[in-house]
This record gives sequence, C-alpha cells and structure tokens, in this order.
Amino acid sequence: MKVLLINGSPHQQGNTALALAEIARQLDKDGIGSETVWIGHEPVRGCIACGGCARKGGGACVFDDDICNRISERFAGADALVVGSPVYYGQPNGALLSVIQRAFYSNGGAIAGKPAAAVAVCRRGGATATFETLTIPFQMMNMPVVTSQYWNIVYGRSPGQAALDAEGMQTMRTLADNLAWLLKATGGKPAPGRDPGEAWAPTHFIR
Repeated sequence: MKVLLINGSPHQQGNTALALAEIARQLDKDGIGSETVWIGHEPVRGCIACGGCARKGGGACVFDDDICNRISERFAGADALVVGSPVYYGQPNGALLSVIQRAFYSNGGAIAGKPAAAVAVCRRGGATATFETLTIPFQMMNMPVVTSQYWNIVYGRSPGQAALDAEGMQTMRTLADNLAWLLKATGGKPAPGRDPGEAWAPTHFIR
C-alpha cells in the first residue's frame, strides 16, 4: 500500500517538507510505502467552474499547464492522502487550495473514500484554522479523516526549525502510525460512502 503526500509549500525543502518526511519515515517503519509530490512555485490556476472537466471526461482539469493534473493522476495509485501546507494569514497556501479544489472536482472519484489527513506548519498562529480548512474537502469526499494525539500541527519559521518541535514531530509519527493501522485494518479498501443503490439527492435552500 502507498500513501500520497502533497507538499503544499512553495519551498521544496522547508518546514512543511520536514513534517511530511517524518510521516514518510514512520510509515516506512510501519511497512507502508509513500510518495511525496511538491506543488512547486510556478503559477497555479484557480477553478473557474467551467465544467469542462465533466464534459471532457478522463479525470483531468481542462487547464493542463500547471501541476494540478500531475498530482491528480497519482490519486488512483494511492491508498491514502496527506496534504501539508504552511500557514499564510491563517489559511493554507492559496496555490495548494486551487490544486485541491480542481483535482477533487475533476478527478475526485479516484481518491474518494480513501483515508486522508492534513498537516499545518506555522510560525506562531493560524494553524488550527488552516488545519480545519484543509480537512473540509476530505469530508465532502467520504474520506475518513485520520487523527493523531493532537491537531496535526508543527511549529517552525526558518528552514529546519520544525525539526526542533519535539511534540510536533511526535504528532507526525503518531499520525503515521494511525494511518498505517487504518490501512491495514481495512486492507486499503476505500470507505463505501453512500449506498450505491441510492442516487445522490442534491438540493439547495430555495427548493
């Protein structure tokens, strides 16, 4: 089994990378493979709600000039997902949010029902809001949210400082252990979600 880890920081070797690397090392000890993908620092498009991905089919966003499709094409081969982000103004990196929104909308069927976890890395504050924002899409995709001994938060400002956050690193290892346990307990089988015999009944507040 394999876990896909997304480094949502523009800094490839920053503190977010350190947090995810700690998870990857612990997963390896637990007998679970992993792959880390960096979103990079090139421009990322936001979703424009054109619906082109649904009309075109194939599980890809119609905008194919950034990292989004390179990430979502890995969904099918992953048994679980971990998304890490730095904290910017109490929120995740905007580029990462754009990638997640477009990837889930265009190719969500390939990741739906698989366990997921979010990791927030910050200098001082805003981590809980970032953590909550990152977990909301998982809940909409029937993805079991994997917990740890505390919120999945690591502290550090300058590159390398996250390694000094002893509790944060322990939280990452506990998260990895819980994720490995869940994958082994379920045999990597995604959550069933809605009864396949029951059609989706979307409504809004007007009707």
